[in-house]
Amino acid sequence: MAKSKTSERDEQREVSRRSLMKWTVAAGAALGVSRFKVFEVLGKVGGQALADAAACHPTNRSVHVIAGNGGFAWFQLLWPHNDVAAAMNNRFAFHAPGQATMAQGTAKPLTLGPQAPFKNLPGAKQITAFMCGNNETHTNQPTSSSTLNGNSIFAVSAALQQTNPSVIPVIAVDDVPYGTAQGAPRPSRVGGADQIVGLFNSAASRTGGLLSNSADADVYKAHYDALVSLNRASNRSTTTAAYATGKSAAKLLGTNLASALAVSDSDLSKYGVTAGTRTQLADMAKTLIVTVKAFKLGLTSSVVLPALRDDPHGAFNDMNSLTATVTDLGKILDGFYADLAATPDDQCAGQTLADSFVMSFHGDTPKDPLDRNGWPDGTEQNANWTYVLGNGMLKTGWFGGIDRNGNVKGWDPGTGNDAGYNGGTLAKAATAAIAYAVARGDTRRVGDFANGVNINGVIVPVQM
Repeated sequence: MAKSKTSERDEQREVSRRSLMKWTVAAGAALGVSRFKVFEVLGKVGGQALADAAACHPTNRSVHVIAGNGGFAWFQLLWPHNDVAAAMNNRFAFHAPGQATMAQGTAKPLTLGPQAPFKNLPGAKQITAFMCGNNETHTNQPTSSSTLNGNSIFAVSAALQQTNPSVIPVIAVDDVPYGTAQGAPRPSRVGGADQIVGLFNSAASRTGGLLSNSADADVYKAHYDALVSLNRASNRSTTTAAYATGKSAAKLLGTNLASALAVSDSDLSKYGVTAGTRTQLADMAKTLIVTVKAFKLGLTSSVVLPALRDDPHGAFNDMNSLTATVTDLGKILDGFYADLAATPDDQCAGQTLADSFVMSFHGDTPKDPLDRNGWPDGTEQNANWTYVLGNGMLKTGWFGGIDRNGNVKGWDPGTGNDAGYNGGTLAKAATAAIAYAVARGDTRRVGDFANGVNINGVIVPVQM
C-alpha cells in the first residue's frame, strides 16, 4: 500500500529530528560541552519535546564480547557450572577446586571462581548464565547462541538503540559477527582500539551513522550555515551563542575527538594492564577503555569486540600461566565496570554509565568442563552457553547447566525451571532476554523480533 503524502512528510520529519539530535550531540562532544547544556540548547531551539527525546536513553547501551577459536573456555573459569565446581574434582576443567564461592541474592545459584569480576554487585545485577546454542568448534564467528528468529542479537540491539542519539550507532571490531535485523544500522568496522580513536578523529563526518550524505566536515559546516541563515531566530540574543557553538562544532567535528578517546597509561593501570599482560587481553582492555570514553561523549551506543582467540587446549599444563590469564581477565572486566561506574551519564542526572549498559559474552565452544586433560573442544550434548550482565533486567544465576556426571539441563523460558536441553530453542529465548535487557523492559519493542517467544521465567518485569 502506497504511503500518503502526509505519512511520507511525517516520516521524513522524524528522520530530520533524529539527525538533528545526532548532529547536536556530536557537536557538543567535539567542543567538550556538557550534554545537559546540549539538551538545554535543543530545548530552546527545537522545543522541549525534542530535548526530551534526545535526553535519557530509552534503551541501554551494550557491549558484546565474542570469544572465538575456543577462547570462550576461559570464561567458564570465572563462572563455572555450579555442580562442576561443587564436585571439587581436580580432573575437571576448573582451576581452583574448593576455592569457589556462591554469589548472594541471585535468583538461581551462581558459582564464582576466585578471579570472577563483579563480585561486589548486588545479587539482582550479577551474571545470568543461559544454557543455549550449539558447540561450533572452531570459528571466530559463532552464531548459534546469538540468533533470534534469523536475527542476530548484535544487530537487534543496534536496531533497538536507534532511538539513542549517537554519532556512530554500532562499532564492530575486527571480523566479529554482526548479522542482520530489521531497522539495524550498518556497523562501522575497525581493526582495534586505535582505529576506533581514528574513526572519530578522521571519519566522523563521513560515516553512515551521522553524516552519510556529506563528504566531509566542510560540507557539513556549509549545510549547517545555510540552515542557520534561514532561521529568523538565529540573530536573537537568546540564541546567538547556541548557533555560534553549532557553527564552530560543525567545523571541528571531524578533527578533534581523538585526544578525548586516547588510551593513557593511567587508563591501563586502572584495568590492571601491565607490561606482562598477554597481548590479546591488553587489546581487549584498550577497546573497553575507548568504549567508556565513546559512551561518555555520546559517540556510540554499542560495541562488538573479540576476545581470547587462543584455543587453550594445553592451559592446565601450566597452572601459573593459566592463573595469570584468568586473573588478568577478571581485573580487566572489573576495571571496565569500575570505569563505567565512575563516569557520570550526562544524559541522566544522578546516574553513571554503569546504570545504563548491558554486556553479553558468546563463543564458539566453551570446551568440556569435565576434562582438563587437553581441554577437549567437545561438550556434553554438543551444548553451549552465554553469559549476560543484564543490569537488573534479568533474573540472575545459572539457567540450566552441566553436572558432575555429564548430564545437561536446559530451562523453561516461561517459568525459568529446569527442562530438557534444546540448543536452538533456548538460543531464541536467551537472545530475546538480552534484547529485553537492552530495551529496558519494553516488551513491545522486543516483540518486533521475538515473535511471541515467552521469556517470563527469566526477566524482571518493569512498569512501562
